[in-house]
Amino acid sequence: MGAAQLNALNFVVFQVAWFACVLGGARGLELAGTLTVAAALVLHFALAPRGALEIALVVVVAVVGLLWDSLVVTLGLMVYPSGSPAPGLAPVWIVAMWALFATTLNLSLGWLKGRPALAALLGAVGGPLAYFAGHRLGGIELPDPAVALLVQGLGWSVLMPLLTSLATRLNGFEPVVAPRSPRTGHGGPRHA
Repeated sequence: MGAAQLNALNFVVFQVAWFACVLGGARGLELAGTLTVAAALVLHFALAPRGALEIALVVVVAVVGLLWDSLVVTLGLMVYPSGSPAPGLAPVWIVAMWALFATTLNLSLGWLKGRPALAALLGAVGGPLAYFAGHRLGGIELPDPAVALLVQGLGWSVLMPLLTSLATRLNGFEPVVAPRSPRTGHGGPRHA
């Protein structure tokens, strides 16, 4: 599969699983969304030439998401109607969405890598828009929408460049190149 097809597939799978999570969370069917993300992750890892790097990226991003969204919940800026395992914790389906988001960092959002200012701008705008869309679909309650979205914008303006930088280091889709040979001066493809 070529890079353009892989990016397109990644974008479509992300959209489908994102809606499954938000709508599932809104209707008390959070398991359906979480299972959709699990299927998307299996596909993602199967397509990655170096799946272990992608798994590491997904785990780290999911932990970051758990911490960030739990902080926002603890501050009372957002309330999730379903799926929270304990008071003050982000729901499981939101953490699944963070794992899903990680799958885009080396594919459909890979163009942001090495562009921290653009990543910060996209995070500042796109992060709050995603949460607002989740609110409009009934998956999130915003006691004070302006404050909640402002905080999300600030948070995502920092998180997005950090996560794209992390994805550069944990890129399971980047080809592995053999070290330069002392005799020929060039390397060749190497499989991990």
